[in-house]
Amino acid sequence: MASRSEIATVYAAGLVQGIALVTFPAAGAVFTSAAGYGLSNTQYGTMFEPQAAMAIVSSLLGAGLMSRLGAKRIYLLGLVANLAAMALLLGSKCVMGQHTAAYGLLLAATTCMGLGFGFTVPALNTFAAGFFPEVVDKAILGLNALLGLGTALAPVFIAVFLALGVWWALPLLVGVLLLVLLAISLPQALAAGGQRQTASAGQAKGKFPARFWLFAVFALLYGVCETMNGNWASLFMIDHLGANALLASVALALFWGMVTAGRVLFAIIEKWFPESAAFRLLPMVLTGAFVLCSCLPQTAPVAGLLAFGVAGLGCSALLPLTISFAQKELTAIASSVAGGLIAFYQIGYGIAAFGVGPLEARGGLGLNTIFGGAAAIAVAMAVLSFILVRPEKEIIAKISNANT
Repeated sequence: MASRSEIATVYAAGLVQGIALVTFPAAGAVFTSAAGYGLSNTQYGTMFEPQAAMAIVSSLLGAGLMSRLGAKRIYLLGLVANLAAMALLLGSKCVMGQHTAAYGLLLAATTCMGLGFGFTVPALNTFAAGFFPEVVDKAILGLNALLGLGTALAPVFIAVFLALGVWWALPLLVGVLLLVLLAISLPQALAAGGQRQTASAGQAKGKFPARFWLFAVFALLYGVCETMNGNWASLFMIDHLGANALLASVALALFWGMVTAGRVLFAIIEKWFPESAAFRLLPMVLTGAFVLCSCLPQTAPVAGLLAFGVAGLGCSALLPLTISFAQKELTAIASSVAGGLIAFYQIGYGIAAFGVGPLEARGGLGLNTIFGGAAAIAVAMAVLSFILVRPEKEIIAKISNANT
């Protein structure tokens, strides 16, 4: 049985990881402005490629490493990598005027962020599922709600720090939080979740069943859709809708805030609105948000806030539900599910993070057209969701039980 301090540590780590993850896209206006780093949209997108690549590698290796080193060590390695990312980002500020040196440090920083995310998030999901084996869906939704809260806080912090002229205070703040988290985590046992999950590691060495690949495709498509909003919302607001940096930060904060609110909402109403129904509904909401973005006139930045809020709700519970559904269904490879799905999610992240820049520069497409094209990906998720969720009769039975 996990202690309260262990549970609090794991869920606090989710919050801090969320802030760390969005530190880079939250500072997108700094990276692309002439007064900042002066990156082109293509260079900005390329900056996230090492992050996606290392997150994929670390997520895939994580399950095997957890079986040998233990979940706690992998989690601590992730925190250290996150800390290195913040230190490198701060270091790049010192050489901002030297484009090559600064960009090299930014690439190194996102590389470390990928390692940190790929090690930390699957370990945290493993802990949460192990701490609360009877309510895995709620445990993982709760963890990811806090992670989402962190992602919503990052653009709020950057907006405040930009107004004060000290945007670099965000990576400094995150670095301090990571140091505190490391100090709290080191004496903790943090073994309950890891022991339950890694016990099946020997069973995870075989081939992945066909159902896993369906979940993996869904996670990849979700990664594309989330990153279209999470990495490009600020630039869409500035470039297409003519918003200022503050309003662009508000749009990003609203997106991540609605991601968090949706995760909390669907955890609360689970008795009356089953997770499987939410899993089918949310891709349709996301489709509507992309269509709305594509139709916005260039004089409607406030309407952009609405569009990204709807997109946040559409994204909200999809990734944690994908992980929890897969873990419950694929029990023979339970120790590998979270890491594998996070890896495919990161492949989608990489596609969207890098792909938008070339589509603009070489394809001549506007951001509104690219957002409209992403609606087709959300439609594919909607179709796939009907294949992945439990049979309708189980949903009806659950609703009937809740009403009796």
